[in-house]
Amino acid sequence: MEIEMKIRGLMMDPVTNMPIVVLKDVAGDTVLPIWVGIFEANAIALEIEKTATPRPMTHDLLRDTIRGLNAQVDKIVVQELKDDTFYAVIWMRQDGEVVTIDARPSDALALALRADAPIYVHREVLKNARLSTADAQNVTAEQMRQWLEGLNDDEMGRYKM
Repeated sequence: MEIEMKIRGLMMDPVTNMPIVVLKDVAGDTVLPIWVGIFEANAIALEIEKTATPRPMTHDLLRDTIRGLNAQVDKIVVQELKDDTFYAVIWMRQDGEVVTIDARPSDALALALRADAPIYVHREVLKNARLSTADAQNVTAEQMRQWLEGLNDDEMGRYKM
């Protein structure tokens, strides 16, 4: 089962100094942190802030290519967590045919923002991510959930949604 999520914001991990995209369940309080690279976080931040660039960025080019081929992005799904790595799939449609493409979650999220496509996460991924995060940081899943849910806009940085 897929759970619809929205990007709650971007923040920096105080331990690793790596960007985190925080996804939040649209119908509840479930949150999912996904650590991403600096460049990927920048691509997401540019779209969140609706910052125009003088030339198309990679995700803009991908969106424009999809449109140019008379296709559309229906949704992106974070569908697996394996060995502490998230896996996503971009679901597209062209001439009535469904096409799925494997993608890094950060790229899929950046494209979803640009294509105004919904973001989903498999329920099993949410369950496994809570367990993995709790084990890795020696905190309980409930403590991690409460910390992420309790973040205020200042803690989320300027990239709040």
